[in-house]
Amino acid sequence: MSRNTKTVLALLAAVLVLAVVPFFLAPGAEFGGSDDAGSRMVEEIQGEAYEPWFTPVLETLLGGELPGEIESLLFCIQTGVGVGVLAYGFGYFVARKKYSAQSVE
Repeated sequence: MSRNTKTVLALLAAVLVLAVVPFFLAPGAEFGGSDDAGSRMVEEIQGEAYEPWFTPVLETLLGGELPGEIESLLFCIQTGVGVGVLAYGFGYFVARKKYSAQSVE
């Protein structure tokens, strides 16, 4: 087994451990999002219920909350577009460096 393969396997094992260990260390714990934690903190500091400043555009257009599946879909699409932009940018810079080095020779 090559050194790169060992490194990749060790890193994958580390990621797996980091993802799984919290569930065993804190069974029954609630893993809430930052929105919930922020709302609770504002309520503690101000002593009154948190009131959002505005409602999301899609919720206003649809007249209610989006179903959880649609929110997940939109989040995945947003993630995919972001990854695509980053991958294109990294590829562009690598190719620019590669071809500018070849043109100098």
